[in-house]
Amino acid sequence: MMQAVHSAYNTLEISQDVLDSARLTLHDLKVELAVSLYAQGRLGIGKARELAEMSLWTFRQLLAFRHISPHYDETDLQEDVATLKELGRI
Repeated sequence: MMQAVHSAYNTLEISQDVLDSARLTLHDLKVELAVSLYAQGRLGIGKARELAEMSLWTFRQLLAFRHISPHYDETDLQEDVATLKELGRI
């Protein structure tokens, strides 16, 4: 039996005048929001790149260009080591 997956969307209204004043397109605004939320630690890399509508590789390049360090802590390292062990790589 398959379960339906429902995605909820919220709408944020931003006037074209505000976008024009900031010299941003809607896509540019999404990218700026994604970068900012990632830099603050409020979004992980996966959700941030999804918001920015970029591939993981492209989003990581953008972060590097802006000198935003990747968030990688001891927990991430432990998860990566466990995954490598499961795959028989260690």
